[in-house]
Amino acid sequence: MATVKALGEEIYEAEKNVAPISPFTERYPEMTVDEAYGTQLEYVERRLADGAVIKGKKIGLTSKAMQEMLGVDRPDYGHIFDDMIHNADTPVDVSRYIKPRVEFEIAFVLKEDIDGGNVSEENVAGSIDYAVAAAEIIDSRIRDWKIKFEDTVSDNGSSAGAIIGSRKVALLDIDLPAVKMEVFKNGEKIDEGQGSAVLGNPLKAVVWLAEALHQYGISLKAGEVVLAGALTKAVDVAAGDEFKATFDGLGEVSASFK
Repeated sequence: MATVKALGEEIYEAEKNVAPISPFTERYPEMTVDEAYGTQLEYVERRLADGAVIKGKKIGLTSKAMQEMLGVDRPDYGHIFDDMIHNADTPVDVSRYIKPRVEFEIAFVLKEDIDGGNVSEENVAGSIDYAVAAAEIIDSRIRDWKIKFEDTVSDNGSSAGAIIGSRKVALLDIDLPAVKMEVFKNGEKIDEGQGSAVLGNPLKAVVWLAEALHQYGISLKAGEVVLAGALTKAVDVAAGDEFKATFDGLGEVSASFK
């Protein structure tokens, strides 16, 4: 198998050049999850070397809908950089992506670092500043989304972008598992879900993330945003599409594309 450094470089170049590559798992069927996360970290190092700044993390594949969509049975994560965060008032240019999709979720902004070596729902909740509605743009640098778990992990969890809602809600003021969400595409309702779709409670997803990051010597930092995972299936996007998701108690978040 090629080195994780070489594979991380492939992901970096595929994203930079908007040019998909063949699945790693086809070329290297023996690839392990550890090697996949090592590949992701090599990609992250290249992005940091370019001057990108880590602004948070995304948790993926937390709902049955997304696990079934991609044929996997466990969550994964990726890094969010400053140049991936978009303003809801400005349409996102689809030409910067290969085959983008959008999904909607509950996100958290942290007020304290989280140590994944000693973590629980209680201390995670205490480290969160507020909850907020969010849209996540995902994309696959692997051709035609022909991915297995190790492919999407290597590919930074298929991360591509995020739009963060404006309404900030304290955890004491919201019942996360009970939050109901409706998704609209071009004015028509296309899906609905609720917070419990994310591992039963989105806070559990943050616990999972902190523990998973800890295995690789990474911690969650104060000020970072954590996208806790999609409440429903991801939807393909094209130029001209407009999406809105409304959340009980969290307001709404919009995403438009050009």
